[in-house]
Amino acid sequence: MKKITLIVLVFIGIVQVSLAQETKFQLSSHILDITTGKPATNVKITLSKMNKNQIWTMIEEKNTDSNGRIKDFLKQDGKDNTGIYKLTFHTSSYFKSLGNKSFYPFIEVVFELVDNEHYHVPITLSPFGYSTYRGN
Repeated sequence: MKKITLIVLVFIGIVQVSLAQETKFQLSSHILDITTGKPATNVKITLSKMNKNQIWTMIEEKNTDSNGRIKDFLKQDGKDNTGIYKLTFHTSSYFKSLGNKSFYPFIEVVFELVDNEHYHVPITLSPFGYSTYRGN
């Protein structure tokens, strides 16, 4: 009985440590294609940051997953991520893959991170329009 109790306690300790070490990210995004009512999958999104000389520096590029989401921009590892950022949604390839033409070959959304809170920057998308907002 003591062995079982010890094993259970060790297991609980390991689970707590692994949960405490879960990586957190400050920025996420997603794309909803309002013409289909479905997530826009495999769309490249580029994250850039404006430097002190007001020049954009690319931070990273990722593709949306099967739910049209990217959950892991800007790792929260104690660094100060405040500043002005831009997400570039590369929509031309997405619409071409659906056999559609689009007015917007890409969409740029510029925003400012003013604290260490989580920011979610989604867009709703159609071939001839889009909308964005700060989500949660």
